[in-house]
Amino acid sequence: MITAEKLELRAGARILISDATMRVQQGDRIGLVGRNGAGKTTSLKVLAGETLPANGQVEAKGSVGYLPQDPKSGDLTVTAADRVLSARGLDVLIHSMAAMQEKMAATDGEERDRLIKRYSNLEDQFAANGGYSAESEAARICSNLGLPDRVLAQQLETLSGGQRRRVELARILFSDAETLLLDEPTNHLDADSIGWLRDFLKRHDGGLIVISHDVELLEAVVNKVWYLDANRAVLDIYNVGWKDYLKQREVDEKRRRRERANAEKKAGVLMTQADKMRAKATKAVAAQNMARRAEALLQNLEPEAQHDRVARVKFPTPVPAGRTPLMAEGLSKSYGSLEIFAGVDLAIDRGARVVVLGLNGAGKTTLLRLLFGVETPDTGRVVPGHGLRMGYFAQEHDLIDPERTVLQNISSASPDAAAADVRKILGAFLFSGDSVDQPAGTLSGGEKTRLALASLVSSGANVLLLDEPTNNLDPVSREQVLDALKTYTGAVILVTHDEGAVQALQPEKVIMLPDGVEDNWSPDLTDLVALA
Repeated sequence: MITAEKLELRAGARILISDATMRVQQGDRIGLVGRNGAGKTTSLKVLAGETLPANGQVEAKGSVGYLPQDPKSGDLTVTAADRVLSARGLDVLIHSMAAMQEKMAATDGEERDRLIKRYSNLEDQFAANGGYSAESEAARICSNLGLPDRVLAQQLETLSGGQRRRVELARILFSDAETLLLDEPTNHLDADSIGWLRDFLKRHDGGLIVISHDVELLEAVVNKVWYLDANRAVLDIYNVGWKDYLKQREVDEKRRRRERANAEKKAGVLMTQADKMRAKATKAVAAQNMARRAEALLQNLEPEAQHDRVARVKFPTPVPAGRTPLMAEGLSKSYGSLEIFAGVDLAIDRGARVVVLGLNGAGKTTLLRLLFGVETPDTGRVVPGHGLRMGYFAQEHDLIDPERTVLQNISSASPDAAAADVRKILGAFLFSGDSVDQPAGTLSGGEKTRLALASLVSSGANVLLLDEPTNNLDPVSREQVLDALKTYTGAVILVTHDEGAVQALQPEKVIMLPDGVEDNWSPDLTDLVALA
């Protein structure tokens, strides 16, 4: 279904994988794993035909459905329902049939007969593409992904980033593509939707490659694992399920260490002997041959596995602020005739820890964008208190300029910081050497998250607006963010589906949207986090 031969992938000058062979066949459900920045997203883009490899060939047979990590749909004026139906061309057919019905009602005679014939042809195409049963199937997929009918009737531009991503996921699943390539499909899904998606993917009888940090999804779905080893720049293929892969990988690492230790021991003995023999002119050639044998022993070994480097995540030391650095009065926001929320009042005290809860589409991301000034409220105002300095982590990383390099992005976010300090911060977040000159648009989701977090460090912000800060992170990096949350002394307003992030924050207040009610936090609300 998809075959890649002699594949070489690069990120700037860095080789991600070299001379790799990848094959996706019917029935393969592959988990593509590796640390952030190992090349998972790049690999999926290449297999989907979105970008070209540095070397090698990719051939796809049959239809491919690709869900990128940050999908950017084209026309935002179309409705969510039309976007999903467009996967099978049904949106155009439905609108054409409706337009033809209006014309038929307004004409008669021979012209009406011609229109009836054209309408009949459209109906035949509609039926060939599944017809009304396909519409019902699309609605069922959308409902299971938390997209009710009222959302499907809305234009994409009125939806939150999380809702738009679920629309794209619904479109890919509805497409009936033979091979599915899914990059972090559980982002922005609630617990019920994730459970439904697991069952859907288990039943998929075509090919599947999924990138996910959701271990339960990997355990339930995959029957093969591709591991991208960033240290060795190779792709390891395991033809087993998730749990067996974990055991086999541990066995492989022990084997590599044992082989290296034995080879180094033998090479050491040979080199010692060679050194002794070099003293005698008659044995110089034999000594040279012995030294070559020792070098060959080490050259034929697989590169030594190294512990993955971990970003040293921290949040900024907040600059001094007054007692209430951030207030808002009567905030409301609508998109067209759709009201998101109205009459929201806030008072964020110095060092306050606040969680924003609400169903998807209730306006959580919109509220943070209004507070930071990325969007303008329809009514009401944001009132900065004494010494306010805000830092904003955007869910969709839309404050990162994809055309500028990593270094240029963080330098523009911290214009007063010394160049050496900026590079030091980037190094702490695992950006060093050539990677700082890499265009931000080529970064993986996890790398963009690290860049966005790095941009906050030198800001001195005393109020952080954090929108899903643990999305796209591997488990180790996620723990680093949670530890940073625990120790940050400024105020935090947090939007998240991650219960662990809420536990790390230890919130004092909760804001419930769309009503905008501010109340004291209760542990009883924890179960709502994953559902919201």
